[in-house]
Amino acid sequence: MSSMAPLLNCFLLFSSILLFISPSAARSVPARPKPLVLPVLKDKCSHQYVTQINQRTPLVAVKLTVDLGGTFMWVDCDNYVSSSYTPVRCDSALCKLADSHSCTTECYSSPKPGCYNNTCSHIPYNPVVHVSTSGDIGLDVVSLQSMDGKYPGRNVSVPNVPFVCGTGFMLENLADGVLGVAGLGRGNISLPAYFSSALGLQSKFAICLSSLTNSSGVIYFGDSIGPLSSDFLIYTPLVRNPVSTAGAYFEGQSSTDYFIAVKTLRVGGKEIKFNKTLLSIDNEGKGGTRISTVHPYTLLHTSIYKAVIKAFAKQMKFLIEVNPPIAPFGLCYQSAAMDINEYGPVVPFIDLVLESQGSVYWRIWGANSMVKISSYVMCLGFVDGGLKPDSSIIIGGRQLEDNLLQFDLASARLGFTSSLLVRNTTCSNFNSKSV
Repeated sequence: MSSMAPLLNCFLLFSSILLFISPSAARSVPARPKPLVLPVLKDKCSHQYVTQINQRTPLVAVKLTVDLGGTFMWVDCDNYVSSSYTPVRCDSALCKLADSHSCTTECYSSPKPGCYNNTCSHIPYNPVVHVSTSGDIGLDVVSLQSMDGKYPGRNVSVPNVPFVCGTGFMLENLADGVLGVAGLGRGNISLPAYFSSALGLQSKFAICLSSLTNSSGVIYFGDSIGPLSSDFLIYTPLVRNPVSTAGAYFEGQSSTDYFIAVKTLRVGGKEIKFNKTLLSIDNEGKGGTRISTVHPYTLLHTSIYKAVIKAFAKQMKFLIEVNPPIAPFGLCYQSAAMDINEYGPVVPFIDLVLESQGSVYWRIWGANSMVKISSYVMCLGFVDGGLKPDSSIIIGGRQLEDNLLQFDLASARLGFTSSLLVRNTTCSNFNSKSV
């Protein structure tokens, strides 16, 4: 993946701001850290969103698949070499903070990253092929960029960033060159949680995923949304699911995924009919709507999916359907006669009507709803999630692209823009001062 080469110099810097109260009582105040930023590139083959950090001593470029709901960062430790690596002990405060219920009491080899006696452990998980294992928690240096105003700036190293050691078989079906997963979820040692608690950043982070495979989007840690104004954000509450939706977890843990309260769906402005109880989370943690970067397309409970397909097709009678449709999609069209405007293919928009004060909805335009299969075929980019999915709606990567999302964890709310194409920009412009 040579297109990732420009990302090899991602570092981070904090700057101190000296404030003066009065000429007679001048004193410095604690340094205020700048927000941090990581680039994110869409992998052409796997459609995974891949970021890159520099980790260890000496620094090594490490590619990671981004998992929005992931509990923590994990890295393959089979060939991990670093003079600054430190294992996390079982009786430590950090082990308790990590909500670990496991300890490596004795390791049957010479000490090395991923193999120390009396070490706190957790369960690294591959969300693509749904495999997990046990792995030690360790600390090491990570280097990435800070923000210089509204744009990526200078670099700094952050010591003692927690992560979990995985192993080689855990990398199956992850994007080419990837060595682990960057977890951004609501766990206590996820990357957003660590940067907030350890570095004093505001308890917020934002993602802006590019639809291109040759130009990166971004992840912001702290109170930054790059060149955009916060006035552009629309807000809806983040919902807690008390039951874990991870593929591997300890009993009693709550979900680290991000859920929002969708009240209904509209296609072309018309509300569709389905069983609305599916949109609530039941006492087993099933149902509701969550946001995912590891699913390439939005998954819908079968009954919701059928209602969306029926309503969409009813409003698209002027185009010729392709039968059978191209898997995994259930509705495809010949695209030669499909009009294109600044919002993508001209098709009925899809609204997720959300819980909030007033009328709030997340509008999905044609650029996010349609998937180009060939020069002649486009498909509606939603997938049948089955009759018993863990979540009734899982908003996937295609529908997130070129939408800015800010996760305000302190206020338990999601700020979103819907498509940035409406504002004549994209997520791939956020690393450039030309926006």
